[in-house]
Amino acid sequence: MNPRPVYIRGVGLHPFGRFEDKDVTQLAQDAVRTALEEAAIERGGFQAAFCATVYTGVAAGHKVLGSLGLSGPPIVNVEAGCASGGAALSLGCSQVACGQHDTVVVFGMEKMPRGIIRSSFFPPWCEQAGLTPAPAYFALRARRLMEESGVRREHLARVSVKNHRNGVDNPYAMYRKAFTLEQVLTSKMVCDPLTLFMLCSPNEGAAAVVLSAEPGPARPAVRVLTSLVRSHLPGSALGEHTPLAGLIESEPPSPTASAAQAAFAEAALGPEDLDLAEVQDTDSGREILSIEELGLCARGAGADFVAGGIGERDGSLPVNLSGGLLSKGEPLGASALGQIVELTWQLRGHAGKRQVEGARTALAHTVGRGANASVTILQR
Repeated sequence: MNPRPVYIRGVGLHPFGRFEDKDVTQLAQDAVRTALEEAAIERGGFQAAFCATVYTGVAAGHKVLGSLGLSGPPIVNVEAGCASGGAALSLGCSQVACGQHDTVVVFGMEKMPRGIIRSSFFPPWCEQAGLTPAPAYFALRARRLMEESGVRREHLARVSVKNHRNGVDNPYAMYRKAFTLEQVLTSKMVCDPLTLFMLCSPNEGAAAVVLSAEPGPARPAVRVLTSLVRSHLPGSALGEHTPLAGLIESEPPSPTASAAQAAFAEAALGPEDLDLAEVQDTDSGREILSIEELGLCARGAGADFVAGGIGERDGSLPVNLSGGLLSKGEPLGASALGQIVELTWQLRGHAGKRQVEGARTALAHTVGRGANASVTILQR
């Protein structure tokens, strides 16, 4: 039996930032209400829900839907690091595609602690050595890009300049201020070669998506061609691979590369068919690495991609028009679904000043500790 089509029937987004007057449940309520209203779905109109979060605790999704009077259907809480929202979306899509449910709600939320991201995934020695999702680790990864892909500090800065400029036009972003190349390069050095403006900030926010076998009232209809997750194969510390495996020969494919290859095959498309992409940019170097691993350029050609302006708003493949994590900040459970909301707006032609004219096909990518990488391809 062929799988049924999966449509994005409704989307909702609570701004990303810091909200001292709201708890995490209230953030998610806002996003879920908006998505259901746009989808024209009332109580009893969906058959399952998937909630993505890392820091919220036990039965997080139940708190949100229970407080809205929407409990009753199965509610599954999903955690996959930064890729939590992508994993939840993949589960929801599979439920609709296989015919088990006609309509499901997928939402993500987070109120991140201030400071660097700390995780119980790592034994204490990893954190002490800097082999955690911390600036020291990101800097090591950026250094390897500099060795292998010809990346210079100017390339890293250009990514930040681009994303912050895009964020100016995104009312849902935490930081809406443009920076010059010099301002990025001369901002406080956090861990060489990464300066303060080359790193994203953990923060708070929520996003929601209603998936259905039938398109909703909003037009044009946006379809999920594929949404999947891959985990790591044992590799070196400077991939997204932990714990260390001690390999000294060729590296296995990264989870991002594996997920991208599978996604393009399932969608019967290639990178050349994309009109825009939202990719993981925990730091400026991560965006360049994401572009390479996704196959948006050849491996080792990340510096040329940036220097050629390919990912700019007026480039041939705009990347992170939302402003990315560098501009929006990163509430882990909501970040991947925030990408889906942005791309849905783009494909509908509702993205305002950020709009890519005539956009038909888009890719979303997140990679999180574990390591888990999610890739989703949308098309109108």
